[in-house]
Amino acid sequence: MSFGTKVGIASGALVLLLGAGMGWILSRAEKYPAGLDWKGFDSYWTVESESPDYQVGFVGEGVEITSPKGLTMWYNKAVEAPCVIEYDARVMLEREGDRLSDLNCFWMASDPAAEDIFARSAERGGKFANCATLQLYYVGYGGNYNSTTRFRRYNGMPDPALLQEYTDPEHLLEANHWYHIRLVCSDGRTEYWIDGERLFAYDDPEPLTRGWFGFRTTLSRTQFKGFKISPYHPTN
Repeated sequence: MSFGTKVGIASGALVLLLGAGMGWILSRAEKYPAGLDWKGFDSYWTVESESPDYQVGFVGEGVEITSPKGLTMWYNKAVEAPCVIEYDARVMLEREGDRLSDLNCFWMASDPAAEDIFARSAERGGKFANCATLQLYYVGYGGNYNSTTRFRRYNGMPDPALLQEYTDPEHLLEANHWYHIRLVCSDGRTEYWIDGERLFAYDDPEPLTRGWFGFRTTLSRTQFKGFKISPYHPTN
């Protein structure tokens, strides 16, 4: 894990973001606090960054992440299916240095060689290619300079298979637009929804039923809010 800067945008406070998070499973009766404020962030999130020069700022009800290279923001608590993970996110394109690309995510992530996702964080070093050692579901929305939207299932081996891809403009990023993303895991099936559209659905013959969520991006400035995890019910 690289060290970066944690910035309270409203107050101007500036402190170092220190420490790696530890993961643990919560029972469904317990809550999953969002932790998207300067007081709770270190308790609920761990940044795994390729560059030490990233920034995490707090504005409104969420965070702003500036990532000069690859970065994963892991939620420290593991979750079990059936569940729904939801959040709002957008990629900023307002000032010099902003780049419209890579509103990505990992979910149900685990490390076949370790007890939790954080044990080999230093070995991965925030590099996307190194995440191939994990088992997880991945969507790269607007990746490759906003030219592709892809779904993969990682199995801990190099070159995870591409299961589905979009390249049409309707399924690529719009600058500064708040997207609502919904990840569903239930009965061996996982789904990725964005702004009410089910973009990907996969019936996994070996479903991932326990793991961690990670918000993933690179070379961008993104904002992230409204994070919540809840049990899955057919009606939600």
